[in-house]
Amino acid sequence: MKKIITILAFALALNVTSQVKPAFKSGEWLKFRIHYGFLNASYATLKVTSEKLDSVPVYHVVGRGKTTGFASIFFKVDDTYETYFGRYDGKPYKFIRKIDEGGYTKDIEIDFDYQNRTAYLVDNKNKKSYDFEISNQVQDLVSAAYYLRNNYTVDDLKEGESIAMDMLFDDDGMYKFKLKYLGKEVVRTKFGKVECLKFRPYVQSGRVFKEQESLTLWVSNDLNKIPIRIKADLAVGAIKADLDGFNGLRNQFKIIMD
Repeated sequence: MKKIITILAFALALNVTSQVKPAFKSGEWLKFRIHYGFLNASYATLKVTSEKLDSVPVYHVVGRGKTTGFASIFFKVDDTYETYFGRYDGKPYKFIRKIDEGGYTKDIEIDFDYQNRTAYLVDNKNKKSYDFEISNQVQDLVSAAYYLRNNYTVDDLKEGESIAMDMLFDDDGMYKFKLKYLGKEVVRTKFGKVECLKFRPYVQSGRVFKEQESLTLWVSNDLNKIPIRIKADLAVGAIKADLDGFNGLRNQFKIIMD
């Protein structure tokens, strides 16, 4: 049960719609139920608040994922991801990643300096620091989700086509995040049937994912564009996540009535 928040952030990053009405607001809270094989392995949450960072008005998003019950005996996960991004420009100003996945740990902080086009990364675990050259359009793993929700249009996408963006969230430096649009699909949920947009991102195969196209995501085809279902083939086993609860949505959550 690895990369719980990573997978959910990928899901949110697929919420591509251009709309005059914003897709989210302060107070939005999402909860996901994670299944690993036959186990109800964990829950994960994403919460949005409004704050100021060095006098800049920002949204502060905190994502947390943790194994529970029987699953934690086999593999313990305790992940926290945080981002601070501009309320008006959507640019990330600070990113925090603290993870413990079966003994694999990371504790990093990234500060983005757009004037000098540099990101400053501090590795608290290994007492190291790095500087990375960045583009003016860079996003971190979590801020990308909310930026895309407000700034891209699904009408510009055709089935089978991909979009890409610069992303930085680790000490590997900036890379191109790419995802493919697969069309629309109706998904049955605990809330009822929901029309969704279906996507497949290109992920790095290896430690976590089995292949580059191991991840499939469904997001609601409404003004919120929230993740509804996520499936992934991992290097060991498979994972499934379903929306389990929500609060503070800016827009109406659309359910298909039979």
